[in-house]
Amino acid sequence: MPAYTPILGTLGYVMSPDGGSVLMIHRNSRPDDLHYGKYNGLGGKLDPYEDIVSGIRREIQEEAGIYAEDVVLRGTINWPGFGKNEEDWFGYIFRIDRWSGIPLTANHEGTLEWVTLERMADLNMWESDRLWLDMVFERTPRTFHGIAPYTNGQLVSWNYVLL
Repeated sequence: MPAYTPILGTLGYVMSPDGGSVLMIHRNSRPDDLHYGKYNGLGGKLDPYEDIVSGIRREIQEEAGIYAEDVVLRGTINWPGFGKNEEDWFGYIFRIDRWSGIPLTANHEGTLEWVTLERMADLNMWESDRLWLDMVFERTPRTFHGIAPYTNGQLVSWNYVLL
């Protein structure tokens, strides 16, 4: 079997000060974007020589213009076959409970929108996100660690463990 060398990334969910809403990006800027039309958290690829906390803070700064102060690791997800050319991804999933600055309203990928937690289920998002997103918002020390394989852009299965 060939070596498994996924793209490493971070994905963060910035909470409003009252904890009732989350800052989501509506990927509506580039029609050639794999995520075009979908809502997602903020994040991206880790840079070489970058730890995951520095990576999520950099991505939040670049994409939302704010500094992530209270960063909580909620879990990890292995997405084999997910990328534009069916690349494998491995993501570190964070909740950002405290931040400073004034959030941008848009960036080069799309519009930034505050969405209430109750409205999250109505958003156009990746099918796998619906399976684990509630665990991001739980106020528990337990972390989830899952695998969500994709084939031809479709979710194949979902399995996870809680620690």
